[in-house]
Amino acid sequence: MREYQTRIQRVLDDALNRTDVPERLRESMRDSTLSGGKRFRALLVYAAGLAVDAPLEKLDVVAVALECIHAYSLIHDDLPAMDDDDLRRGQATNHVKFDDATAILAGDGLLTFAFELLNSPESPLSDKECRQITHLLANKAGPIGMVGGQMLDIQATGLDHADKKTSLIELEDIHRRKTGALIKAATLCGAYCSESANESQIQHLDDYSTSIGLAFQVVDDILDIESSTEELGKPSGADLELGKATYPALIGLDESKKMADNLYQEAMVSLASISDNTSPFTERADSSTALLTNLADLVIKRRN
Repeated sequence: MREYQTRIQRVLDDALNRTDVPERLRESMRDSTLSGGKRFRALLVYAAGLAVDAPLEKLDVVAVALECIHAYSLIHDDLPAMDDDDLRRGQATNHVKFDDATAILAGDGLLTFAFELLNSPESPLSDKECRQITHLLANKAGPIGMVGGQMLDIQATGLDHADKKTSLIELEDIHRRKTGALIKAATLCGAYCSESANESQIQHLDDYSTSIGLAFQVVDDILDIESSTEELGKPSGADLELGKATYPALIGLDESKKMADNLYQEAMVSLASISDNTSPFTERADSSTALLTNLADLVIKRRN
């Protein structure tokens, strides 16, 4: 995991070191993208791609695009008009460190740069891979994916969630869009970088990403209650204070933990199925499946 975290940090640094971007905007974009983070989505790109023998140079481009889109979403999510957060990863958020206008432009810049990078004439992706990945990313990051999930989350904040059955269905829809969509995109885009991936492998990776994508947000809801501000790197208890719909609020803390564990087990079943449908597994692919397992462990065991 550390090997690929180091790798994505290097390729991100290189990609964002553009002298033709206005200096303040470049600093703002680099600050939010390069200042820490687990690189979870980039690691999913590498792990899923290498599990089906995708070339590293293709995965580098896709991993950078995913991290840029993720960073853009965090910058905008922290804005006063959204969650109004002052801390992210233990540091001042972008709009606090720079200003609101610069933060908005930095987010816009990162989002559009991701698609510029994928479609660059220098990109190692084939035309087919580029179309598949660009469409999937736009779909999962856009109005029916992450952006739509954010809108539903805003609309659900502060409501009285008396009907638990209906609310749980709505809450799962919010989380599968807001958080799960980009996690699914990272996993499948990694697989789309391979010319040898078969439909069965892609389906099992899809199932895996569905499980860990929802588990990621369930654990987020739990950590908002159980972790300190120092551990989280952002204010703890913020969801409760804002009156957000969360799994602990709807089904309780213990049931939320059981749900996260069940989702983890589902992800492990999907990984076992990938192994069963890979003939034969190369050494590199085998280690990549181990990385996918480690990433699922990280989702469940993390404290921030």
